[in-house]
Amino acid sequence: MDKRSILTVAVCVALAGTLAACNRGDAAGGGGDNASVGPIGVDFPRADTDFWNSYNKYVPTEAKDLGINLMTPTNSQNDITKLVSNVQALTAQGAKAIVMAPQDTGAIASTITQLNQQKIPVVTVDTRPDKGGAYMVVRADNKAYGQKACKYLGDKLGGKGKVVEFEGDLSSINGRDRSEAFGDCIKQNYPGITVFAEPTNWEGAKASAALQTDLTANPDINGIYMQAGGAFLAATLQLLKSTNHLIPAGQPGHIAIVSNDGIPQEFDAIRQGQIDATVSQPADLYAKWALFYAKAAVQGKTFKAGPTDHNSTILDVGGGQLEDQLPAPLVTKDNVDDKSLWGNQVAK
Repeated sequence: MDKRSILTVAVCVALAGTLAACNRGDAAGGGGDNASVGPIGVDFPRADTDFWNSYNKYVPTEAKDLGINLMTPTNSQNDITKLVSNVQALTAQGAKAIVMAPQDTGAIASTITQLNQQKIPVVTVDTRPDKGGAYMVVRADNKAYGQKACKYLGDKLGGKGKVVEFEGDLSSINGRDRSEAFGDCIKQNYPGITVFAEPTNWEGAKASAALQTDLTANPDINGIYMQAGGAFLAATLQLLKSTNHLIPAGQPGHIAIVSNDGIPQEFDAIRQGQIDATVSQPADLYAKWALFYAKAAVQGKTFKAGPTDHNSTILDVGGGQLEDQLPAPLVTKDNVDDKSLWGNQVAK
């Protein structure tokens, strides 16, 4: 073993407690961390929610900071057929790695397999493919989203009442994880709460229509769980206001609302007492670490399960696939003004 190999092993051992990975192949990877890498292709999943619009804005900034040669991003508009077509176009233009956020996590499997056969690594953001193949998944613990919402609402309502749940698209692992976790938690811990689970396909209009029907049949509804504030917040508040159900927190008749996303509009709604809490999904960190891993993949680096140096944990989720689960804190009136939250760092 030469001196460089001995030094590399020593560094790996020294950092084992804080880093989830140590790459011994930097020389084969084509340059150090400051070298320009690419081109790297990115597909935006949609531009019709405030959360994804924020993520889309973070991507070019983070790419520049990482020294990545970023191709002009495509947008698949929540359409798996467009995503496949966009990926084919990016690879034809020479993409060395692809960052995507497939909304249909089952249908994307064959495309990822094809990219692997072409030796083009894939990093998925926010969603995990139903079958393995991604170089890295950058995501938060979506089951924890449902569990945090359940516990907050369950305690807030004293374990009794009726809650409307806006389910995300169940063809997405996120929609399934949040729905299953929320439902299981309510059944196990708050049997006195009835849940009206409404499929929405992440569409605000569908959520609003379902809520109106539920409120008509059950005027004593006292809780709402929105699995995506970016998709549901505006439509929900508009309906509640038009039906005289938008009563400030702390006053009799208030409907307790917990959301997921962490967009500035949710924070304002918390401050105004319109909703009670949200789980801050890290749009900024999604962009940063997805591009970080795409660059690492092009450089030939490898990672393993364990804690990272950026306050997350890489998990082995089976099928040879790793997932970096980033932190996603619960935000209430007590911490809504925390300047470290990305929702307080972007323009409304």
